[in-house]
Amino acid sequence: MKVPPKAALFPLSILFSILSSIQVHAHCPLCTMGAAAAAGGAMWLGVSGTVVALFIGAFAVSMGLWIGRIIKKQYIPHQTAWITLVSFATTALPVLPFMMSGTPGDYIPIFISWAGEYGSLLNRTYLINIPLIATLVGAGIVLAAPWMSRKITDLRGETLPYQGVSLTLIILIISATALQLII
Repeated sequence: MKVPPKAALFPLSILFSILSSIQVHAHCPLCTMGAAAAAGGAMWLGVSGTVVALFIGAFAVSMGLWIGRIIKKQYIPHQTAWITLVSFATTALPVLPFMMSGTPGDYIPIFISWAGEYGSLLNRTYLINIPLIATLVGAGIVLAAPWMSRKITDLRGETLPYQGVSLTLIILIISATALQLII
């Protein structure tokens, strides 16, 4: 089989890019395992898996937003949003099973009885994964914090030092404390 010249150059160009790069900004399995190790350590110290899941979701989204801001050239439409989504999917979702304690408290049953026999789509019991919801809440907090920071700046007329980071951490800590006390 004859290989077209461009197809033969593609693997070489990737190899050249990897070998000649000075600094690499990537999301790797090591980051995911580091997040899992930190989560395991927090759970070993007695922090609820749901609270850890909240921070893992926040971490995953903030990592995606950070990487999206580093890449200056826009290669695809909504590039930062896609990078953030991939970061969440490759960090939070693989770590999620470690957040599960194996008890029935990991799920909340929701009974829907709107129409049909039991077992049909509109008449069954759905189990809601609480750590998954917590990761989504953590992600939502990180996504909403810049907007809230801008609103505070508009109300005050000035920005406090480290306002965005402080606001994000305060909301995450308040949410984590509430989850730890409730669950």
